[in-house]
Amino acid sequence: MTSHDPHEPRTGTDPTPEPTDRTAGPDATPTATDRSTATATAPVAAAEGGEGAAPPPIAAPAGGGLVKDDASATVMRRIFSGNGLVAVLSVVLAVILGGILIAATDETTATAAGYFFARPMDTISAGFAAAMNAYAALFTGAIINPQAEGLTGMLYPISETLTVATPLILAGLGVTLAFRAGLFNIGAQGQILLGATFAAWVGFTWHLPVGLHIVVAVIAAIVGGAIWGGISGFLKSRTGAHEVIVTIMLNYVAIYLVQYLLTQPAFQRPGSSNPISPLVDDSAMFPQLLGPDLRLHAGFLVAVAAVILVWWLLGRSTIGFEFRAVGANPHAARTAGINVTRATVLVMVIAGALAGLAGVAQVSGTERALTSDIAASFGFDAITVALLGRSTPWGTFFAGLLFGAFRAGGVAMQTQTGTPIDIVLVVQSLIVLFLAAPPLVRALFRIPDPDMPRRRSARRRAAATTSTGGAA
Repeated sequence: MTSHDPHEPRTGTDPTPEPTDRTAGPDATPTATDRSTATATAPVAAAEGGEGAAPPPIAAPAGGGLVKDDASATVMRRIFSGNGLVAVLSVVLAVILGGILIAATDETTATAAGYFFARPMDTISAGFAAAMNAYAALFTGAIINPQAEGLTGMLYPISETLTVATPLILAGLGVTLAFRAGLFNIGAQGQILLGATFAAWVGFTWHLPVGLHIVVAVIAAIVGGAIWGGISGFLKSRTGAHEVIVTIMLNYVAIYLVQYLLTQPAFQRPGSSNPISPLVDDSAMFPQLLGPDLRLHAGFLVAVAAVILVWWLLGRSTIGFEFRAVGANPHAARTAGINVTRATVLVMVIAGALAGLAGVAQVSGTERALTSDIAASFGFDAITVALLGRSTPWGTFFAGLLFGAFRAGGVAMQTQTGTPIDIVLVVQSLIVLFLAAPPLVRALFRIPDPDMPRRRSARRRAAATTSTGGAA
């Protein structure tokens, strides 16, 4: 073994060079600069809904608690700064502003406001009481009424909420699926009408055994909605026609088509001059889930199954990956070998089929006959539901429940407190407004933007590239 004089300079052949600083050795603690650099360059995986997953933890010295603390902080930071929290806070803001509007329209509050500067607390307490009473009535009319007589009366509010939420969820899934593929499906209204038309025709003209009849009606509704959605998908993929214009125009075509059919002998109820179809057979009706006195039917279970199916389709299937790839960048998807034309048509077919299920939920669940207004405003409200659900299947499900509660509880709020039911529409509109302005919500609640670190890292990389003349 050769000895080495410590006073001699080291050569390049020395196998054990001495570290030049304390951060170069294998046991050195990483500095703050090292940790920030590693975090900025760590890969971020794409998750459902378009949000990135948390970056992997940075290695720390053995025996230290840095990894656990950093990981916990990262998870908590993503929970309290993600888009889901923005959606929840949008609802909170809308409810607060709705309460202020309720107080402003309350007669007692208006009377107390006449002597506001003499006794300001009278106005504040009256307005607060008006808002709380209205929202309490909204809750008891949408969830449960403990003061009702009997179990049926107590469960009536939640039954109405789930019944109204069923077509909202199904139509919202159709809008959500198109959103994830980069398409704007504004035609859920027409797709609901066509699905209801096909289901109603099968329901009152075909006389099939119990069990088989409702299955055939559901299939007919899927076919009707799929055809109507596929038309817009075909025109989009083959001619380049914008799907927003096409789907909006198809809504009007569907409305006038149904109105025309209801004047024809094949669809008009015998002995009636009103534009209404014959009643569908009992065998074509969804079974009631909570008894004959409550309207909740098995169509809600169909909606839950549809949510699970769309969740699997988007997150676990190859065709769902193609949909998301086309939605992210159709040019890159085409370069990668994905048939963008086929994906565009297929996603609109499936979206229309989901909206068509909302039509059979109306015909075979609650209305039992086809009318020109059987779709109500479910097709347009489905757009709001999809936006509130952040274009995710389960988010759409819970957003549909929320809007179903607003609809069911709004009636009770008006009858019990005299609050105009239009307040509910105002709250829904405010939710959409705040969802369209996430920076406003984050600024009001001082929530950090989860995408800011990535944007800063991208700017730093761009600045470094510019300073080096484009060199890597």
